[in-house]
Amino acid sequence: MMEVLLVDDHALVRQGLRFLLEAYDALHVIAEARDGVEAVKLAGGLRPHVVVMDINMPRMNGIDATTQIKTHWPETIVIGISVNTGDENSAAMKRAGAAAVLPKETVGDQLYAVIVQETGVAHNKLAPPQ
Repeated sequence: MMEVLLVDDHALVRQGLRFLLEAYDALHVIAEARDGVEAVKLAGGLRPHVVVMDINMPRMNGIDATTQIKTHWPETIVIGISVNTGDENSAAMKRAGAAAVLPKETVGDQLYAVIVQETGVAHNKLAPPQ
């Protein structure tokens, strides 16, 4: 089972992502965080396989949180999401260690495929329920 931590300062975004990801039998959302401080704490305690990380958040942004997570737990895959995925934000997330950065408006179409691509998990093991 691929364990996922969702990080976004908007509860509705987290709920939508949870609904989307839990449609796949082999994905399990183990926790949610509303900012980077919570994300780093939860990543250390839970050690998820994948962290879906918003870039712009209060207290600690996704770039700084990704840097800390990748420094302490380099095997953790971080996928950045943002309404502003301009070159500067995307480049900063990639430098921090994110495997990919997706625009929020298309995350529903792309997130599952990116998780499969970045984790190396065979596509048939993560098929959605029939």
